Amino acid sequence: MAVTVDDSTAGRARPVIADAPGSRSWARAFGDLRQGWQQRALWGHLGWQDIKQRYRRSVLGPLWISISMGVIALGLGLLYSLLFQVPLAEFLPHVAVGLLIWNFVSGCILEGSEVFIANEGLIKFLPAPLSLHVYRLVWRQTLFFLHNMVIWVILMIVFPHPLGWSLLLAIPAFALLAINGGWIAILSGILATRFRDIPPIIGSVVQLVFYLTPIVWSVDFLSNNPGVQERARLVELNPVFHFLEILRRPLLGQETVWRYWYVVLAITVVGWAVGLVCMRNYRARVAYWV
Repeated sequence: MAVTVDDSTAGRARPVIADAPGSRSWARAFGDLRQGWQQRALWGHLGWQDIKQRYRRSVLGPLWISISMGVIALGLGLLYSLLFQVPLAEFLPHVAVGLLIWNFVSGCILEGSEVFIANEGLIKFLPAPLSLHVYRLVWRQTLFFLHNMVIWVILMIVFPHPLGWSLLLAIPAFALLAINGGWIAILSGILATRFRDIPPIIGSVVQLVFYLTPIVWSVDFLSNNPGVQERARLVELNPVFHFLEILRRPLLGQETVWRYWYVVLAITVVGWAVGLVCMRNYRARVAYWV
């Protein structure tokens, strides 16, 4: 609610935003998340509409998602396989699957920083829980990811990999990515709504993280190079690396490294703890900030 106080220096009353009684409570924060989940029919439909709207009047429609991704993966795979002198059958799936996962992660981060700003009209005039927009974002990115999985299917046909029962780990791995996308969108979305300099800063950081993450290059290549073996271990300081590996390894039939899962689980717990605190304290102010 808004109240006014007297400003003696200016000689006039100025508005001050005050939180409604009880707005800062865990019950309301968790209630927002619960109500948003209960409205999954709404945000599920809105997510579909986002994709349809983006490719409206296009002949190929959403197929452009997979075509553009496939062209980029093929170009980068060919280039870096020649530079690193790695067989294309080994390196192209590595790059392509890495790009699939990266697109999901970066989409949650970049669009998450503007999730509330982009939905200003709905937030102001539609009485809906704030988390509805977060669910809509993660659902939309999930649809993009599933649509691009056709590239992985084609690669597994052209360049067969020894897939086994470990492939089933891809399901909980992607679930963890989606769950983390939720707290990232909540935290960055609220901060960016309050401080409008945050989105361009996040965009620059995400671009830098892309080059620091083994997507178009391989950790194994560095580990086998005597000059940079010790430096190769520094890549594990990059949290995105762990999210990438828990999903890419089962999709490529590689051995499971459980420490990556432990790191992701720890980040999930800490991230949601911070996100919930932010949700509890500032959820009611978003409507004023947008």
